[in-house]
This record gives sequence, C-alpha cells and structure tokens, in this order.
Amino acid sequence: MVVRRRVDDALDDLNERHERGRLGGGARRIEAQHRRGKLTARERLHLLFDEGSFEELDALAQHRATEFGLAEQKTLGDAVVTGYGRVNGRLTFAYSQDFTVLGGSLSEVVGKKICKAMDLAANSGAPMIGLIDSGGARIQEGVLSLAGYADIFLRNVRSSGVIPQISVILGPAAGGATYSPALTDFIFMVRGTGQMYITGPDVIRAVTGEEVSHEQLGGADSHATRSGVAHFSSESEEACIAEVKRLLGFLPQNNMEDPPRYDTFDDPQRGEDDLLHIIPDNSNAPYDMTQIIERVVDDGEFMPVHEAYARNVIVGFARMDGRSIGIVAQQPSHLAGVLDIDASDKAARFVRFCDAFNIPLLTFIDVPGFLPGTDQEYGGIIRHGAKLIYAYAEASVPKISVLTRKAYGGAYIVMSSKGLLGDINYAWPTAEIAVMGPEGAVNIIYRNEIASADDPDAMRSELAQDYGERLVNPYVAAAHGLIDDVIDPADTRRKVIRALEMLENKRETLPRRKHGSIPL
Repeated sequence: MVVRRRVDDALDDLNERHERGRLGGGARRIEAQHRRGKLTARERLHLLFDEGSFEELDALAQHRATEFGLAEQKTLGDAVVTGYGRVNGRLTFAYSQDFTVLGGSLSEVVGKKICKAMDLAANSGAPMIGLIDSGGARIQEGVLSLAGYADIFLRNVRSSGVIPQISVILGPAAGGATYSPALTDFIFMVRGTGQMYITGPDVIRAVTGEEVSHEQLGGADSHATRSGVAHFSSESEEACIAEVKRLLGFLPQNNMEDPPRYDTFDDPQRGEDDLLHIIPDNSNAPYDMTQIIERVVDDGEFMPVHEAYARNVIVGFARMDGRSIGIVAQQPSHLAGVLDIDASDKAARFVRFCDAFNIPLLTFIDVPGFLPGTDQEYGGIIRHGAKLIYAYAEASVPKISVLTRKAYGGAYIVMSSKGLLGDINYAWPTAEIAVMGPEGAVNIIYRNEIASADDPDAMRSELAQDYGERLVNPYVAAAHGLIDDVIDPADTRRKVIRALEMLENKRETLPRRKHGSIPL
C-alpha cells in the first residue's frame, strides 16, 4: 500500500506539473493574448496537428537565469512548446513560441528546445514548422540568448534542401529573430498581427525622422506585395494554418523522397478545347495565364506562391495525374509578362526549391523579354536574370515547357530552353520564337530601305510579315530540334502527363563539386 501511495503521489505531482505548464503564462495573459486576436501557442499546435497526435518535448524544462528578477519568473516549458506529431497523417515537427511567457522571448533554454526539435526533424527526415510570436532575445540573459539564435540559424542552413522548413509569423518577429524565418523555404503571415522588421518604427523615427506604423513597416501586406519576404498572407490564424497544411500536401518529407501521389478522378487524357480561345488574336493583347494553368492541372487546383509579389511571373504548386509539380509561368496581364529583377528572383528561388525536393517543373512561356530601363540596369538585372538561368540549368528534376505565345531574346533562353537542358519543350501554333519581334527586327535589318521608301509604314509591315513567316514561327525551332513538338493546345494536359510518366525515373550525372557560385 505504501508503494502504491508513493506511485499515486508521484503521478499526481507529474500531472499537476504538466497542467501548470499547459497554462503557460497564466489565465490573465492567455486572456490578453485572445484580446489581441491571437491564439495561444498550444491552440495553434492543436490546429496544425492531427487530433491527438502531438507529442510534446521538454515540457518540464525551465530557464536557469537568476538575474533581474528572473528567478521568480519560471514557467515549465519556458516560452516555447516543441514536439512532433502527424499533419495529414505524415510525421511533422514544430515549435510554437508562447507570447504569454515573458513575451515569447528566446532564452538559452528556449533556444536549446528549438534546436533539439530541429535536430530530430533533420535526423528523422520530416518537415520543420516554426510558429513565431516572440518579442525577441531575452535581454536579461545577454549573450546566451544571442547564442541561441546563432544555433537556430546554423540548423536552418544545415537543413536547407534536406527537409522542408516553414515559418508562420503570427505575432512579432524583430531584429535578429527575423533571420531564422528568412532562411526557411516558405513564410506565412497573418494580417494585422504578424509583423517582421529588422528595426522598428521608433528606431526609424529616431534615425531618419520617418513616420511609419508597425503594420506598414513589417505587416503581412507589406512583405507579401513589396519586399517579397512573405510567400503567403492570410486574414486569420485558422486560415493561415490551413494553408500551411495544404502546402505540405504538395511536398515530400525530405530530399530523399518523392512528393506524395494522390488518386485523382480527373482523366489524364482529358482534352480542353477552351484553351484554343484564351490567347487573343492581337499578339500584344493581355490574357490571364492562370486560366491556362487551371484548365491543364488536376481538378483546376493551383496553389500560387508569392501571388501578390512580382505578379508578372506566376509560381506555385499543382498536380498532374496525382503527381505534385511546380509551375513557373509568365503573366501577360501584368507588365506583359516581362522578366524584371523581382520576377527573376521569385522564379529562380522557386525553381531551386523544386529541384531540391524532387518536384518536376512545368513552365508556361509567354515572355517578350527583359524589362528595359535605367532602374533595372542599375539595380542589377544582369545579375538577377543570371540567377534564373543558373536555377534552370542546375535543376536536374524533369523539366517540361509549353510555349504559348512569345519567347524573345535572352528571355527565351532563360525559360527552361533546350540549351538549359529542358527535357521536353512543346509549343502551341501561336508561338513566336526569335531574337526580337518582327517589327523590331526589320527596323534593324532594313533600316535604310525603310527610310528611303515612299510608304515606310507599308514597307515595314510587309517586311515584318515576311520575317515572321520565315523565322519567328515555332516550326523553324522544331525543325532544329529546339522544340520537340508543336501541339494542339487542347492536348496540352495529355502531352504533359505522358512526358512526366516518361521522365519519372530521370537521372543526371553532375560534375563533382562542393557547390556552385550562383550570382547572388
């Protein structure tokens, strides 16, 4: 009986400790968190993980600091909840910062907890998700809290290209704390509560005199549209976490596995006659490339990434016959689909992510060239455009492209061309491939003849038509093997799926090297 009583007492003590830990900073602070429109760390984990699957790590850990009154402010688990469980049935690790405990600040112990979870994720080959809501480094601990950030950054870098890493900004992330999310693959933000910046409004006001609010400086809309730091933005935490789970469904567990394949009722042989009517007769008129994408992919489901940033290029995930694919495409309805600095960076980063995680690439091309202008040249369009060349040339996953309309100049080469080892390159009959458009070409070739003609406009038009028929149409490129086939647009889905089947076991032998030197 005595032994049994001791066991019962021990279990009661254990349960009492866990219950205290689950309360975080206490009922009053939890209520304050809710008043701000924010969920608690544990409520967020409940939304993320399959019901009953989450297993907490280091629930009884406590900080060891005694200075500046911290000895009286100890909470079991400290300011972060870490652990693992199942998301849509697949192993996933996560940490969730607890703002109710000392503002979610990063202590030595918090850093160690996060690093332990990151190490387990890397060793287990499973995605790592950070739910971020923190006031930054715990200043009472000095350099130990800063060292914790360095340890996290190191693991972000070591896990890059090995396991998917996702950051979800649900509260503040300021100063050095922003660099861990910046090192991960995707950043989600919630409007109104998620904020990221290196220096806050007060510092900016003191140094530059500029007045800016927290939301204007580092809110979800600013980073999703202007800086490009955020890949996704949502109206609520619930919607945000639902999108995280949706994204995970397209991704493999790690770089040694293929993405999951799902059953689909969408016929792989399905034709789509509507595709014939999307591109306008006027080759300079805009159209919406997403209409083409959604008609080709399974069930019309397309998950755009960086949707509100550099909108002249589209990137995102979809499925073809149940297989995950990454899509890169021009958007002719925005800036005519030209490539500029931001679009090049956006597309290059996405291509490199897909290549790292064995996700085939499907590229839809309608690009009149690179954006001209002094702003672009001084901003380094040469260097940024080279990133996209590097990304496509380096990528060893299956690469399929569909040229819908224009592919002019260097921009033709950049977009998964045969020269950059594109595996299968299709073109629609509406495709135009040349160094430049027919009118620009004849203005150079026949400059003197046009200038001396009785009717320069008529002569220019006649010469441009002849140039287009002789050199610009896709059959010229097909005759030289630079286009594998000119296809009926209605057959695009069937052709792409067959190409993916053929390339399923694609292997490339690359030169041995430590790593390349991408033009950063």
